[in-house]
Amino acid sequence: MKEQLEQIQADALEEIRQSNDLKELQDIKVKYLGKKGSLTGVLKGMGKLSKEERPVVGEIANKVREAITQEFDQKSDALEQVALNEQLEKEALDVTLPGRPVQVGGPHLLTKIVEEIEDLFIGMGFEVREGPEVETDYYNFEALNLPKGHPARDMQDTFYITNELLLRTHTSPVQARTMRQYDGDQSVKMICPGKVYRRDTDDATHSHQFTQIEGLYVDKNVRMSDLKGILDKFAKSMFGHDRKIRLRPSFFPFTEPSVEMDISCKVCNGEGCSVCKKTGWIEILGAGMVHPRVLEMAGYDSEQYTGFAFGMGPERIAMLKYGIDDIRNFYTNDKRFLSQYHHAKGGTL
Repeated sequence: MKEQLEQIQADALEEIRQSNDLKELQDIKVKYLGKKGSLTGVLKGMGKLSKEERPVVGEIANKVREAITQEFDQKSDALEQVALNEQLEKEALDVTLPGRPVQVGGPHLLTKIVEEIEDLFIGMGFEVREGPEVETDYYNFEALNLPKGHPARDMQDTFYITNELLLRTHTSPVQARTMRQYDGDQSVKMICPGKVYRRDTDDATHSHQFTQIEGLYVDKNVRMSDLKGILDKFAKSMFGHDRKIRLRPSFFPFTEPSVEMDISCKVCNGEGCSVCKKTGWIEILGAGMVHPRVLEMAGYDSEQYTGFAFGMGPERIAMLKYGIDDIRNFYTNDKRFLSQYHHAKGGTL
């Protein structure tokens, strides 16, 4: 049995040295040291040996196992290193090659317009307020002098969730909530940007979801001339210092008197062209003095407090400022369109 064990060692070491592949090497290990391997088979016959021979043969068997295992480990390490070197050579990178350009994004044009308007009004002492997009019928309509059944509700086709919950049709509910929060004994000077929703057919100038920014100033002795001054500063800041404004009588249920504001056409300087439909003016937003009923519903004494409100659409502002002819461009995520305005600061009208 001693000679048999020595032969197994010699054969195993030779095969290990001749192997060139990790899988082949593992097969050799199993062949000699596995449960059904050559060494295990010999050891199963130790029961037939005398008590004196068993320790001697057992010691030899342990030495054979150690020799085979040691040779296996050394060969395995060598083959693994060869495989690693081959992989590194195959996957080598030429660090001197120029890198791939990384496309850097930027703020969406609408985001930039909204932030520009926010900065302007913050500089004039307004604060920015936000409110829920899922609104109650009361704050969206009734608190703004639009009771149930009022015909002006038809002007705003509404997405109703329940009879009393809806997707807000304007950001005016934020104004109503803020006035109610102040309980009629504090001045309010705020703008409220956000998304609004109306049942509309999407086309070049309409969208069922769009952005709106509304402003409100309530205090003692607030006058129409204050509103005109604020709007004139806004127009000149957004469209150029040579822009002129005009206010036309209009109607909104929550303001009285109500006006539409136009700005002079930059293309024709007020002479009349296709852009301004030969009028020399372009409509830009609606505004007016807060209706006394709206003040009273919010807890204000309409004999002591007055105020003005205005509302504008950043999409329309952007379209006029940068000459964009289709509102859908803002929402289709076309990088060719959006990338044009990453650094835009001016524009045409």
